[in-house]
Amino acid sequence: MLRKSGRLFYVIGASGAGKDSLLNYARQQLKNIPTIAFAHRYITRPASTDGENHVALSNEEFMVRVRNGMIVMHWQSHGNHYGVGSEINSWLANGIDVVVNGSREYLPTAAKLFPEIRPVLINVSEVVLLRRLLGRNREDKEEIAARINRSKQVSVTQEWPNIHIINNDSKLENAGEEFIELITMARESECV
Repeated sequence: MLRKSGRLFYVIGASGAGKDSLLNYARQQLKNIPTIAFAHRYITRPASTDGENHVALSNEEFMVRVRNGMIVMHWQSHGNHYGVGSEINSWLANGIDVVVNGSREYLPTAAKLFPEIRPVLINVSEVVLLRRLLGRNREDKEEIAARINRSKQVSVTQEWPNIHIINNDSKLENAGEEFIELITMARESECV
């Protein structure tokens, strides 16, 4: 039996925490379950083969979509616009659980839009975060230091006591299976 409305899993984490890898892992494992959907983000940066699978838009295209109500959640970070399409509203209304790649800073706004939101924090130790950021070869040392500082400053666990924290310090499969269990157990417990 389907629930009347789906649940919104809002996934957040510092850059380098492995959020994209974890989302890709879960998407592949759950791809044949029609009651779970992973929303693609709309981002004003070009698509790349080694990054997030997103819909690339120009700034103008992005703003047209915002003005026309086609993007339900949107924020800016690192010089780009990020958004989640309004299609998730119909998915949720039809009992489909939706997984969104979110922003820590946008979480309070997202929670106002979706009061039943399920925040999920992908967490890593500072040592692992530093190693991953260095390994990406995308940022210089100052940018890496700024990202690590930023990860320390944003404490969502105090503001959101119901947040589910997944540690991603070890193998991707460990965190991935915990994430999959979180999504599927929530569905099973409410569909009984």
